[in-house]
Amino acid sequence: MKEAANIEQDPLTEDQHLQLVAFRLGREEYAVNILNVQEINRFSDITRVPNAPLYVEGVINLRGRVIPVMNLRTRFDLQDKTRDRESRIMVVDVDGMTFGILVDSVTEVLSVSSGGIKPPPALTPDKHSEYIKGISKNGDRLIILLDLEKLTGDNKGIRSDGNTN
Repeated sequence: MKEAANIEQDPLTEDQHLQLVAFRLGREEYAVNILNVQEINRFSDITRVPNAPLYVEGVINLRGRVIPVMNLRTRFDLQDKTRDRESRIMVVDVDGMTFGILVDSVTEVLSVSSGGIKPPPALTPDKHSEYIKGISKNGDRLIILLDLEKLTGDNKGIRSDGNTN
């Protein structure tokens, strides 16, 4: 496991491959490093937490552990949608902090060359562009690679003990 963490931190060479979990939010496709993903669950009841940031949907009970759940639609200022049978909660771990990410659907696991991941275009800098690690072209699809560390780095609403502020 220590070796996997080192790969994550080392600069990637062009011939290295990353395993990514791809998911959808609306019409856009995103991905995160598979090394961060612990499990993927069907949407379940989420308990709201008073005074939590808007993007914290609430908490779930995951085999006795209370896990906060972040709604990426809210975090990215996208219109919310009704949950359906495709909705999933991806449980991820970032630097020892475990939390769920609410997504519309999980599409696949991809293997991409690190050389195929391009930096995001600097067309319109906005508050959400810092959460994008890069963009990968997979066939005719563009997949946005999220930087989970930055997504949670400024996050005062989710703490590593699994509680929300």
